[in-house]
Amino acid sequence: MYLTHFGLREFPFGLTPDTSYFFPGAGAQTALNTLLVALESGEGLIKIVGEVGSGKTLLCRYLLNQLEKKGWAAAYIPNPHLTPAALNQALLSELVGADASPGGSVVKRSVAYGLTKALEMRLLELAQAGKPALALIDEAQAMPLETMEALRLITNLETEKRKLLQIVLFGQPELDTRLADPSVRQIRSRIVFHERITPLAAHETPVYLMHRVAQAGAAGPLFTLAAAKKLHRLSQGMPRLLNILAHKTLLLAYGEGRAQAEPRHARLAARDTPGARLNWLDAFTRLA
Repeated sequence: MYLTHFGLREFPFGLTPDTSYFFPGAGAQTALNTLLVALESGEGLIKIVGEVGSGKTLLCRYLLNQLEKKGWAAAYIPNPHLTPAALNQALLSELVGADASPGGSVVKRSVAYGLTKALEMRLLELAQAGKPALALIDEAQAMPLETMEALRLITNLETEKRKLLQIVLFGQPELDTRLADPSVRQIRSRIVFHERITPLAAHETPVYLMHRVAQAGAAGPLFTLAAAKKLHRLSQGMPRLLNILAHKTLLLAYGEGRAQAEPRHARLAARDTPGARLNWLDAFTRLA
């Protein structure tokens, strides 16, 4: 493909949440700062909301890596469409690790005392060892209401000083709608910190593009400033859509043997990309 042509080691605009490509744009950095302050202060429940493709999962994975380096015990739940019992089991397995193997002491305890009690005992063990415990729940808008209520019961687990398990909910705006249901008003009232991830600003997009290609090995910018501005307008600053458009744009520039992508390449890339924001001039050019 275009890797050798542009001097790249790898494709810079993949859609997998590779934390080495985390970009501290204003929206993501504000959310990260809120998370770090809230977690360090021992708050029990935190909510991060963002539109589809805004970078929630990448932020979640980045936070997970940072806290594990600091010695936190962390559970990552990527798909919370679970029953209350399955959620407890998933949390227990994540927080136990190797001891969750068949015949492990925690597994024996979960059989003897039940999942909730076994989870509480494990959290107490971590607290006594001086390891803060954290659960990161991605796509939280998919969580059934009865499982949200079970989550509230988990937030009741605490010592005299702090919560045994801090929980961060990452979700699409539909999460706010689910939390508005009267049946989960108690968990809603326990959300102390919340933040919304905003899209990249116009001045951030050229820096974002340069960050991605530099991380992939490029020696210089692969997009003209005009092309970067065009990509921002077409994507409205949403990272996932921006990555898709940028990848297609580089493919078109490579096809012409160009060293840098130009606005017309971005416009052509947007023609077959659902969600791209084409204005009337782009639409006219498309029909021409």
